Amino acid sequence: MREVSVALIRKAVRDLCIEANMHLPEDIRDRISACAICERSETAKSVLGSLMENISCAAEMDVPVCQDTGMAVVFLELGQEVHLVGGDLREAVNAGVHDGYTEGYLRCSVVADPLRRVNTGDNTPAVLHCDIVPGDRIRVMVAPKGFGSENMSRIYMLTPAASEEDIVGAVTDAVSRAGSNPCPPVVVGVGIGGNFEMAALLAKRALCRSTAARHPDPYYAALEERMLQAVNALGIGPQGFGGDTTALAVNIETYATHIAGLPVAVNMGCHVTRHAAKEI
Repeated sequence: MREVSVALIRKAVRDLCIEANMHLPEDIRDRISACAICERSETAKSVLGSLMENISCAAEMDVPVCQDTGMAVVFLELGQEVHLVGGDLREAVNAGVHDGYTEGYLRCSVVADPLRRVNTGDNTPAVLHCDIVPGDRIRVMVAPKGFGSENMSRIYMLTPAASEEDIVGAVTDAVSRAGSNPCPPVVVGVGIGGNFEMAALLAKRALCRSTAARHPDPYYAALEERMLQAVNALGIGPQGFGGDTTALAVNIETYATHIAGLPVAVNMGCHVTRHAAKEI
């Protein structure tokens, strides 16, 4: 059994909050750059160039890549051979978010109650997902989620009779309804299966997968490509100005489901779909 102080988790969350908000994952930068080369619309090409310039400036100047520094979503993979000491895990995670957002001068956007709407002042509490996994290591991922894109997310409770065409149609419907609101080009996370809440979680996890990594199952990898083509055919384009690049990628995650259902969740990520991770 390996003992790990929750202080290490607090420090990791703190650092990752700042890192994720200031330095976009390399795969996202590469996708935007590649799409700029392929774009047929001069306006879209120009917009993509401006997005790349913004991303570079944020990294060079150590400032957030977007003014909406998001609600902190924290994924923990906790090895079952780890014994946490020194305090409460959830308190440590929230303390790390507090440290990251206040010390990193990141915008605090969380209200303590959904109806009374009083800002907590330090972007806490985080949304915490914790999985118990084999081993004696802890993997911490922080995915700040802005709400321009989050508000455009949808869930479709389809029937088992739904065709592949129906599923592709649900994803394109979500992107079409979103239009320019989620600051395209978007990354589209798709969760298929599970139940109501599991499908949404799958879609969120899908956004944390590299846009360069296709689904390991060739069937779903092909479906990702088919969805991407359908979404880009909408012509919404970068920032809604039209063009070939409405989405950078479509990532699918799946889970077993009930014989009577087929949940499909679509979690929209903007062109700064942020996440950063480290292992303890």
